[in-house]
Amino acid sequence: MSVWRFDAIGTRWEVETENPLRESIRSAVEALIARFDADWSRFRPDSLVSRLRDGGAAPAPSDAAAMLDAYRELSQATAGAVSPLVGGSLESLGYDAALTLASGAASAAPGEWERMLRWTASELTLTEPAVIDVGALGKGRLIDLVLAVLSDAPGRVVVDASGDLRVQGGAIRVALEHPYDPSLAIGIVDVVDRALCASAVNRRAWGDGLHHVLDARTGLPVRRWAATWALADDAMRADAIATALFFDGGPELAQTWGVDWVRMTTDGRVERSPGFTGELFLAAPGAS
Repeated sequence: MSVWRFDAIGTRWEVETENPLRESIRSAVEALIARFDADWSRFRPDSLVSRLRDGGAAPAPSDAAAMLDAYRELSQATAGAVSPLVGGSLESLGYDAALTLASGAASAAPGEWERMLRWTASELTLTEPAVIDVGALGKGRLIDLVLAVLSDAPGRVVVDASGDLRVQGGAIRVALEHPYDPSLAIGIVDVVDRALCASAVNRRAWGDGLHHVLDARTGLPVRRWAATWALADDAMRADAIATALFFDGGPELAQTWGVDWVRMTTDGRVERSPGFTGELFLAAPGAS
């Protein structure tokens, strides 16, 4: 197997293929990631979403409809807990472009975000000042796009962005990392021509109990759930459900989308969906 490692969108990537990728394919992947980052990174002052902070309209990125349509379903399922306008809430707590990590007062995301953020196939519009953040599913979407560039690669292909991954043409066995001790796993699962994405409160954490998983309705970090894992046919939906599982309504949306999942509370209890076929090392009652 050949492994191509690189850094992009603030994380480490590994692309595993049976044969080394041609330079033209690597260049196509790099151009794709650069374009995605230039559109959606709120950490770049020159990105499209940064230019829209004060409101306005811009040509819609090719990813806008797929991601924002999914956000609509996420928001409806979680009663507004997940929102693409949560960027301002993250920045209020110090998770900003400068990574000041200096917490201010919690700030809820704008309510009824679809009234402010509108999209068509050709145009993305923000009618009032706000900060777009697609972190609930953006990395998963980018994994899918990268894999599409590699669709003709023979044999097994694995696109892994720091543990969020998608497998094509084969299977891999993945350990589910314990959120409070990375040397331990709470279980293992075989990922067969699917995507596995995870989220945990120990990732991108700072200050006194602050982390990146916020309830958009309050601007406060979630407290009940410590980690989530989601298995889906594509990485965008796996990533989205890994976020939705921190809130009421997440399991129901997972069932609607055909996503299997596991989640762990902050006091160590584990739940899983009936369709999850991996092995868990902690007691886990079935969940509907």
